[in-house]
Amino acid sequence: MKFVDVQSITDRVLEVIAKTPDARLREISFALVKHLHAFVREVEPTTDEFEKGCAFIVGLGQATSAAKNEVILASDILGASSLINLLQDQAGSKESTKTDSALLGPFWRVSAPEYELGASIARGEEASVSGQTLWVDGQVRNDQGTALAGAVVDVWQASPVGLYENQDERQPDMNLRGRFRTDDQGRFNFRSVRPAGYPVPVDGPCGDLLRGQNRHPFRPAHLHFMVSHPGYEVLVTQVFADDDVHLETDVTFSVAASLVGRFTPAVREQKSGFELSYDFVLRPGELRLPTPPIP
Repeated sequence: MKFVDVQSITDRVLEVIAKTPDARLREISFALVKHLHAFVREVEPTTDEFEKGCAFIVGLGQATSAAKNEVILASDILGASSLINLLQDQAGSKESTKTDSALLGPFWRVSAPEYELGASIARGEEASVSGQTLWVDGQVRNDQGTALAGAVVDVWQASPVGLYENQDERQPDMNLRGRFRTDDQGRFNFRSVRPAGYPVPVDGPCGDLLRGQNRHPFRPAHLHFMVSHPGYEVLVTQVFADDDVHLETDVTFSVAASLVGRFTPAVREQKSGFELSYDFVLRPGELRLPTPPIP
């Protein structure tokens, strides 16, 4: 008969898991048990601490809604989401010049409206704010330098007050979201408004954790991009404002130097505002869109 004690329990669990038919699930389960048991042995949580930890995990699900995904937010503020992106980028060809990835975040929505090139994605009150217009342009190409015509550039962003449209009842549905298809030269352009940095939601378990760790909740101003084309890996990334005070202290640890964009004063059409030019490079692979964190 096999009974357990402090020394043998980990091996006993691994022995049972060894029967898992799926090789990858078996590998992941093995690593999870080893690290989880090592964590428990290191910190030796009390019963009260264990109950609080379970309550935290339960609370992540309870705090998830159409407005936010608290589970993804937890992964973000602990740096796990960014680490996964960094590892996946590193796993690609060393010769690849693919644009760096950044986390998807909890606010992407599928089926954003598709616009003609040059159109504005700002359809709310923010569109009339003087001096905040943002002209964005760039090119999509592969890692051999060939322009990719017909690539889909999906963009979403927070407003000048730091809210996504699904968080703000004053904004129209799908405001500051849009999809564009590149022209024959792989180029795209659109108008928007300059986004503001913002705090991640702090009304759930993640907020409690940040306060307990004495951390600020702020993200630097940025635009989200998802760029796709048949025959290439989907690029999920962000482009950050170069003058934001939280560039080096992003609560989600997402800012790579290559993703800092130059928000320069606009000179076109004799209007005040800003310009951002940024090119995206895709790597060959399977076109697989992520699961949307919210409807």
